[in-house]
Amino acid sequence: MSRSALSHFLILSSSSPRFTSLSSRGASRGFSRVPPLGRRSFTPSGRDPRRFQCYCSVSVSEPADSETTSPSSARKRIVSGVQPTGSIHLGNYLGAIKNWIALQNSYETLFFIVDLHAITLPYETQQLAKATRDTAAIYLACGVDTSKASVFVQSHVRAHIELMWLLSSATPIGWLNRMIQFKEKSRKAGDENVGVALLTYPVLMASDILLYQSDFVPVGEDQKQHLELTRELAQRVNNLYGGRKWKKLGGRGGAIFKVPDPLIPPAGARIMSLTDGLSKMSKSAPSDQSRINLLDSKDAIANKIKRCKTDSYSGLEFDNPERPECNNLLSIYQLISGKTKEEVVQECLDMNWGIFKNLITDALIDHLHPIQVRYEEIISDPAYLDGVLAEGAARATEIADATLNNVYQAMGFLRR
Repeated sequence: MSRSALSHFLILSSSSPRFTSLSSRGASRGFSRVPPLGRRSFTPSGRDPRRFQCYCSVSVSEPADSETTSPSSARKRIVSGVQPTGSIHLGNYLGAIKNWIALQNSYETLFFIVDLHAITLPYETQQLAKATRDTAAIYLACGVDTSKASVFVQSHVRAHIELMWLLSSATPIGWLNRMIQFKEKSRKAGDENVGVALLTYPVLMASDILLYQSDFVPVGEDQKQHLELTRELAQRVNNLYGGRKWKKLGGRGGAIFKVPDPLIPPAGARIMSLTDGLSKMSKSAPSDQSRINLLDSKDAIANKIKRCKTDSYSGLEFDNPERPECNNLLSIYQLISGKTKEEVVQECLDMNWGIFKNLITDALIDHLHPIQVRYEEIISDPAYLDGVLAEGAARATEIADATLNNVYQAMGFLRR
C-alpha cells in the first residue's frame, strides 16, 4: 500500500531482504493437506486475528493460472496493505514498511489501503476518504517507489468484495465464530451492536491474499495464526471446486488458488508500546503517549520519549526479560540509526536513561523529518496522488479479475 517517489530518503540495504520460509515446499500446486504452521496443526479456535492491520504476501514466479501473468510476473509478487484508521506509527513503519520498501527492488509489488476493513467497527464517515488519502501519502513519503510498485485503494478493485462473497459460501461458520477478535470485540460492544462485518472480515482478508495468487505471507512470529484461515480456505475451495471438477466445466483444472506459506522477516522489528514494554505499539491504544506517530512534531517526539516508561536498573541492555522497556527502546534506536545490535550494545552499555533519551530523540527526529517533508509535498498535490492510485488500481484489477473469472467458472456460474 505504501509507496514513495523519493526512496533515497531512507537508508536501506541494497541487498534483498532475508526472509525465512516455514516450509520448503514452495508453491502449493496440488491438493495435498496443508502443512502445519510451525509445529502446530490448524486449529480454528486457536486463531488470533486481532493484529490483522497489515499483511503482505510473496508469490512465486509461476502463478496458478497463466492468464494472470504479464512480462513483470517473472518476478515474485508481494501484496500488502494497512487500514486507514488511526495514525501511522513507528511500529507500522519499522515492523513492515521498511521491509516493503526494500522488497520492491526485487519483487513485483502491489501495496493497497484496506479501507473495506476499516468499517468493521463504528467509524467517522467524514474522515474515511481523508484518512485513505493520508495513508497513501504517508507510505509514498516513506519510500515506496511508484515506478516499482502499484499503489491502490482496496475498494477501487471490486474483485476483493466479489471473491469474499464466493469464499463465504465455502467458509464454515464455526471457523468464524471461534475467532478471538470477534469474541472480544462483540463482548465489548454488546452483541446487539456488532455488525456482521466483524464476523466475516477474515474472509475478506483471505480474498485480499488469494486474489493475487500469493505463495508467501511475511508475518511476525506472533502473527502466524493470522494466515491459517486463508490457507485452510484456499485448500477447501481447491478441493470443492478445483481439479477434475473444474476441468469438466471447461477450465484448466488443477488448483484454483495457491496455498500461501508464512515467511518470517528479520527479527527485532516488533515495536512495543512506550508505556508498556509487553504490549505492542498500536493505533487503537487509548493513549497517544504509547506511540510515536510518523507525523509527530519534534516537540511531541521529545515529550513522548521523555515521559516513556523505563526502569531503575543501571546501564542498558538487550534481551533481559525483566527489562522489556529497555529492550524496546534499544531496538528502536538500533533500527532507526541503522547500527548493528553489537554497535548499540557498545555505545549504550554504560549510559544512563537521561543521556540515552536525548540520543534516541535526536535519532528519531532526524530520521522522520525527511518523511514528513515529503508527505507534505505529496498531500499538497492531489492530482499526483489520484493518478498514482488510479494507475495502481488498474494494474491490480487486471490481476484480480483473472483469478476471479477462474473462480466463477470453477463454481459453475454462467460466463459473462
